[in-house]
Amino acid sequence: MKISYKKLWVMLAEREISKASFRKDLGLSAGTYTKLNRGDEVSLSILLRICDWLDCDIGDICEAVRK
Repeated sequence: MKISYKKLWVMLAEREISKASFRKDLGLSAGTYTKLNRGDEVSLSILLRICDWLDCDIGDICEAVRK
């Protein structure tokens, strides 16, 4: 299984939030941001912080997909 953050990027586009402001407002490190872009695993605390900022549930920003 692999994680997909496609839902996150779609949500940001729908809300007209730039990736730069997303990273800055959340205070994400360059490494964490790169992991999100690559579809690598990030910590649950980061995902929950994103959900809190976007006022959504974790299933709204990511999903597990079969390789």
